[in-house]
Order: sequence, then C-alpha cells, then structure tokens
Amino acid sequence: MSILKIKDLRTSFFTPSGEVKALDGMSFSINKGEVLGIVGESGSGKSVTAYSILQILAPPGEIVSGSIKYKDRELVGAGEDVMQAIRGNKISIIFQDPMTSLNPVYTIENQLVEAIKLHTDRNDEEARERALEMLQLVGVNDPARRLRQYPYELSGGMRQRVMIAMALSCEPDILIADEPTTALDVTIQAQILDLIQDLQRKFGMTTILITHDLGVVAGMCDKIIVMYGGKIVEAGTVDQIFYNPQHEYTKGLMRSIPSKVGKNERLIPIEGSPVDLLNMPRGCSFCPRCPNAMKVCLEREADTIETEPGHRVSCWMVVKEMVEKGEAALVPEEEAKEIDNRG
Repeated sequence: MSILKIKDLRTSFFTPSGEVKALDGMSFSINKGEVLGIVGESGSGKSVTAYSILQILAPPGEIVSGSIKYKDRELVGAGEDVMQAIRGNKISIIFQDPMTSLNPVYTIENQLVEAIKLHTDRNDEEARERALEMLQLVGVNDPARRLRQYPYELSGGMRQRVMIAMALSCEPDILIADEPTTALDVTIQAQILDLIQDLQRKFGMTTILITHDLGVVAGMCDKIIVMYGGKIVEAGTVDQIFYNPQHEYTKGLMRSIPSKVGKNERLIPIEGSPVDLLNMPRGCSFCPRCPNAMKVCLEREADTIETEPGHRVSCWMVVKEMVEKGEAALVPEEEAKEIDNRG
C-alpha cells in the first residue's frame, strides 16, 4: 500500500512576467520503507516537489491543482493546523544548505528542543534528553557541549548532522532529503549519505532523496524519477533506469557521468541550456536540446507509456522504436499514427 501518492500535481509561481509552471502534472507513489530518488538538473522541479508535499511554498508559489495523499489523507487544501501536525511529525525534511538552515542566533539546544516540543508532548527536560540522544545517534562528538554551541561554531558536516537529528527527532514516516550534501566537501558528503542510509534502514523510513547526482541514487534508491521542465520524463527501478534508459534526456545524463567514461573516451555533455519555464516549447520540453528530435517532437508532447512493468517514459523516440519493432499494440493508436504521419 502506498504511504504517499501524488496525482496530477500542478504547482505554479505567478510572477509579473507570467505563470511559471514549476510542476506540470506530477504523478507518482511510494510505498512504506522504499527509497525514491528524484533526479534532474537545476530548475527541473525537484525541490518544488518537496515543498509542495509539505506545503511550505513561498509566495508567489501555490498548488494550482492535483492531489497529495499521505496514508489516504488528502493534504491539498488541508488547513494549516493539519499541516502543522504532519510537518516534522509524519513527514520531515532535510534542507539542502546546512549553512543557512539553522538559525544563527539560537543555540543547537534551543532549536532541537523547540522542534521536539512542537511535535510531541515532552517537557523541557525530556526534550533535551531526546535532543542529546539524537545527536549521539547521528554521530556528533561530545553532544552535550554541542547543544550549548551556536551554528557558526560547527563545521558544515556537523551542521548537516544536526539538521538530520532534527528531522528524525520525532521518528517521521517519511523523510525528504533535499540535496543533503550541497556545499559539503566530498569526504563529508559520503559520510552524510552513509548516515542517511543507515538511519533509513534502522527506522524503516520511507525516504525521498532529491539530487542531481545519479551516482548517489545508484547505491541508495529502489526507484528513480527523472524530471525535466517540471515533468516526469522517465520513471522506473534503479536497474531499469541505469541499464535500460529510454528517454533521450536520461540517456544524456548517463553519458555525462564521469565514472562511465572509458580510458580513451570523452565526456559527452548535454548541449544547450535548461528550458525556460516561462517560454515552454509547444511540444517536448527537451526537444530544443535533443540530438534526435523529430518533427512531431516540436508539435506534441508524447503520452507516458509503460515499456516494461514499472518502467514509464514520455518520449517520441520510444514510440517510434516500438512501432518499428512491431510493438504498436503497446502504443496508443493516436501516437502510432502521429509517428507514421509526421515522425
């Protein structure tokens, strides 16, 4: 049974220049205990997905339509009192920049104790004991002294551990890690990722890992969602995405991973710039950067089709390949005709 189910979610930012469709028809579900990776370059809608789930969008952003269900409880349109009970207690988040996520004028103890008391019925002493316990759990050395310190007195990696302790202090059902290793050096990045993975296994949490690094999701996730231009262009298991990428954007991401480049091979970047969400192409959003774009790509966006159980993709090249292989029965009839007429 799905612990979180999102259907046709649309989130926009209404700016003086026009409507920015940050999420345009987002749909996915995740089961209890699973680890879902959401990947894509900056501006693809990854963080907006997290903020929409928790409904912490800053104006002028707002959810336009769609559904977000946590254990069959609808969150879209729920009151602030409902969301206060959900945030931190049931669904928690680790923000991407540990340098600015903590309040610089309060001690670590102030901030951890406040979060614990807000979501539980613990008193001051019990909340402090829980804060101390959580710092020990996430590997902070000399936790009693750290509680008395201010964020500026801690390193970046230590601050991120404090953020993880805060996120897990109420033992949430779902943990959202929004690029949790941003601004950290490589050694500390590995430690933080290992820590999240260990804690996920220990608590059996459902985890959503948001990142632009495919190498990170390879070793941590069960399923992957690839986003581009506010939409899901491909989704599947780790093996399906890594060993059988279908969308041209996903293939481009794979070609640009340094570890996959052989001794005498050059790194192949994705040409062009990310799509402008204020001036979206008429057809496929990746079309202007796609080396294999066809006429139909300019005019229409391909419907999402399932190429194998659990592997979904929205790409005209996949439709074309399936038609050429004689698998037209698996493709919507209208799309098969489009390929014949305008491919």
